Amino acid sequence: MENFTPYSALIGGALIGLSAALLLFLNGRIAGISGIVAKALFPEQRDDLSWRIYFLAGLLLGPMILRVVNGIPFDFNFETSLPVLLIAGLLVGYGTNMGGGCTSGHGICGLARLSPRSVFATLVFMTVAGITVFIVRHLLGVKG
Repeated sequence: MENFTPYSALIGGALIGLSAALLLFLNGRIAGISGIVAKALFPEQRDDLSWRIYFLAGLLLGPMILRVVNGIPFDFNFETSLPVLLIAGLLVGYGTNMGGGCTSGHGICGLARLSPRSVFATLVFMTVAGITVFIVRHLLGVKG
């Protein structure tokens, strides 16, 4: 994050909003990533699978292509162990299932549609995220 600028954040946010709007208007789908992943792994209909695969491939390949274009080497060093990553992933999956969606579904698409459920969900997960950061960084002393 050493090259952060407000402009890159503004452009990134605009691109996320544009892609969510295009997916809704052109495909009639909400860009809730947890739902897209779940239905790609466990498809209910065969004809519903291809756009999900392309969407997820774009999420994975986009940053890789950007690194190649900018001449940045790939660095896949994780500062935590594989079991911790797996447990964290399972907890995120459980939380999105329990909350009826994820940050992209509620925070981007739901807020844009003025969904009261999404407003509440976003307030809850942002509050919990802030409390978690405070506990981990200031009470436990873990630096990220």
